[in-house]
Amino acid sequence: MGVIDYFRRDGAAKTTVAAPEQKASATGKLVAYQSSGRVAWSPRDAVSLTRTGFTGNPVGYRAVKMIAEAAAALPLILQDRQRRYEEHPVLSLIRKPNQAQGRAEMFEALYGHLLLTGNAYLEAVAAEEGAPVELHVLRSDRMSLVPGDDGWPVAFDYNVNGSKHRFDVTGDRPAICHMKSFHPQDDHYGLSPMQAAAQALDVHNSASRWSKALLDNSARPSGAIVYKGYEGEGSMTTEQYDRLVNEMEMHHQGARNAGRPMLLEGGLDWKPMGFSPSDMEFQKTKEAAAREIALAFGVPPMLLGIQGDATYANYQEAHRAFFRLTVLPLATRVTASVGEWLERFTGEDLMLGPDLDKVPALADERDAQWRRVSEASFLSEAEKRLMLGLPPLDPDHG
Repeated sequence: MGVIDYFRRDGAAKTTVAAPEQKASATGKLVAYQSSGRVAWSPRDAVSLTRTGFTGNPVGYRAVKMIAEAAAALPLILQDRQRRYEEHPVLSLIRKPNQAQGRAEMFEALYGHLLLTGNAYLEAVAAEEGAPVELHVLRSDRMSLVPGDDGWPVAFDYNVNGSKHRFDVTGDRPAICHMKSFHPQDDHYGLSPMQAAAQALDVHNSASRWSKALLDNSARPSGAIVYKGYEGEGSMTTEQYDRLVNEMEMHHQGARNAGRPMLLEGGLDWKPMGFSPSDMEFQKTKEAAAREIALAFGVPPMLLGIQGDATYANYQEAHRAFFRLTVLPLATRVTASVGEWLERFTGEDLMLGPDLDKVPALADERDAQWRRVSEASFLSEAEKRLMLGLPPLDPDHG
């Protein structure tokens, strides 16, 4: 009966509308327990990536720790065009940058922020003259850059609990040293390896959650309880359904109920579901995601204990490649930026960098280089020192 017929006032009695017909389907007793949907990725901001990729992922955590600790442990040298310094105010400042940190702790925090967010900020507590008296690493997620009319930075804002402190960087002695990774689409902020590995991190974390859910389900694939009532009827009353759900949750789910037999009443049948080929490949997917995370950070998977990687012939070769391709480029770039920044306070032409002669992983390469240079009879003593990165000899040296 249509709406117009319902409201028609022609004296006829209203006709009762019958309930729509219900079709009895042969598939009515089957329940769809899974459906595919859109991919859900985690947020890509620095705070969320740090939480999911560092504090919540063992591969990301270990990769960042390995790089930051190895780079922070490198011995540093300070020299100018004439000599290498054994004692200098800049060296004293780096050895003890503040009351709470030493050199290794400060640089580990600096490298860690650069790897996690693509940006690192170092604050100088400067005296009236000379080098700063303290250095402090500031959290990258609390810093925001303030561009000027020409697009270049004029200040940095540090926000904590609703309070904001502004650092002016327009003078000759800026209080903030901003180090950033290369980002092709951002003029002011860097791109972190964590952002490049974000999809692999989501896959790895999802695989871990899947494994945990499988363990909670007695390490077995789930199945379906099929109800066949009287004369093939496939529907249950609300009371029967609620009772069955409660029974399953209380007595047949969780690790403590592993192996407990299931007692089914009349009309109930258990249909186990085995692992599909995609389920069997799940562990390989997780290992592939772990290798992608290690690749984004530049850490050989062999050093992280990831199985199935045969890129390097042995552990020593992988360790050497890790220092040569990842640790040294990062440490050289960061220490050079810090040295150039401190030059503005001291007014000297200083070069700060890692001491390659004291890196154990590169000892064999360094020995071979020294041997080749020393045996080159066609080179003068000054040319040999220049090739080895050493300053010229002191004229007063005997």
